[in-house]
Amino acid sequence: MDRVLPLLRAATADDAEAIAAVYAPYVRDTSISFELAAPGGDEVVRRMLTEPRLPWLVATREGLVTGYAYASRHRARAAYRWSVEVSVYLTPHEQGRGTARRLYEGLFAELAALGYVSAYAGITQPNPASTRLHAGLGFTPVGVFRDVGFKDGWHDVAWWQRSLRPAPEQPQEPRAWDGVFGSSPTG
Repeated sequence: MDRVLPLLRAATADDAEAIAAVYAPYVRDTSISFELAAPGGDEVVRRMLTEPRLPWLVATREGLVTGYAYASRHRARAAYRWSVEVSVYLTPHEQGRGTARRLYEGLFAELAALGYVSAYAGITQPNPASTRLHAGLGFTPVGVFRDVGFKDGWHDVAWWQRSLRPAPEQPQEPRAWDGVFGSSPTG
């Protein structure tokens, strides 16, 4: 199998249709996503630009998007603002090639540099590949929401947590992402 890693870069609005195409089979054909209708490119752009703006990265091979990872706000209340939820999705031929790990590692570096402290991931059960990925990246299980979603039957969601950086005693406000991969100052 080809172990050449794909190029990683910041996702742009021009990538929205390709991102939507990567995500659509997860919505349409699985219960991994609890969405019932796959979003189109316009909705992906709206999500990418939601405030606070958080990183969206894509992996590409020969100019084609083969996967993406992004962060979103964990909860709406102000005290949660140093925490994010993270997700990664790949095309079928990209799975098992180290791309999800690489996307997540880039995403985590961006988030830490912006001042975020904790990342959370919800994994619809069963999903052994995602569980292995998250455990291998230092996530630890924090709990399971039982029968929390109904899509082709009832599903549990296991929640996992990963530290992005040590929690400061008095944190500074997390910064908005500028949309440029690797440009966030460390801090």
